[in-house]
Amino acid sequence: MDSFMDWFWLMLWWFAFVMYLMVLFHIIGDLFRDRGLNGWWKALWVVALIVVPFFSALVYLIARGRGMAERQLTRASAARAETDAYIRATAGGSTAASQITEAKALYDAGVIDDREFGALKEKALG
Repeated sequence: MDSFMDWFWLMLWWFAFVMYLMVLFHIIGDLFRDRGLNGWWKALWVVALIVVPFFSALVYLIARGRGMAERQLTRASAARAETDAYIRATAGGSTAASQITEAKALYDAGVIDDREFGALKEKALG
């Protein structure tokens, strides 16, 4: 590295190379997750990505970019729904807020006193 410009161009090329690798891995991941694409088409895309990498990546993004976004959104929505279902199943419906609400209803009805309400609230929050 003799000058600042040599260093600058080296960093620029490394940045472009890392960006290309990220796009390439995203395309390959999308290819193998797509259930609607035939195995021969997947193989053809992989060969094209090896033989003419920049051109085929650009063509893939143009031709299948919208489908990539839709598949990504579908996967994210499914993961979110599974996470929410898991949280509901493990929480058993007895979150701290619902426990405090039930204790407040008992307190308002006169079933428990201040001390018992405080103890139930501490138990729910602790």
